[in-house]
Amino acid sequence: MSARVLVVEDDKDIRRNVVQLLELEGYAVEAAGNGLEALTALQGAQVLPSVIILDLMMPVMDGFQFREEQNKQPQLAKIPVIIMTADGRTDEKRMRAGAVAALRKPADVDAILNLVSKFCAKP
Repeated sequence: MSARVLVVEDDKDIRRNVVQLLELEGYAVEAAGNGLEALTALQGAQVLPSVIILDLMMPVMDGFQFREEQNKQPQLAKIPVIIMTADGRTDEKRMRAGAVAALRKPADVDAILNLVSKFCAKP
């Protein structure tokens, strides 16, 4: 079975590009446009993702709010999160969000694949 990745990003173009990149590498990818959509997808998932790529600045529920809700649920809290931000303060944001890693937008293709592969068994 393919390793699963959840991409949470409100920008449709970025979301589509990251999803396509990961699918081409053989990952099973689900996408959400904001934190609330992501939580709903996780709560209804038969199989949880191995890692979540999370934008921080989104409408409805931003990345920080998503992390608060994710951490309230033990099964979901175990899923590692890689944040993506256009802000230059990636380390500060990574620590604040309690994420395992951070990518600065626009994210480098190799950086995305290297980080995802750390948390997913290669498909």
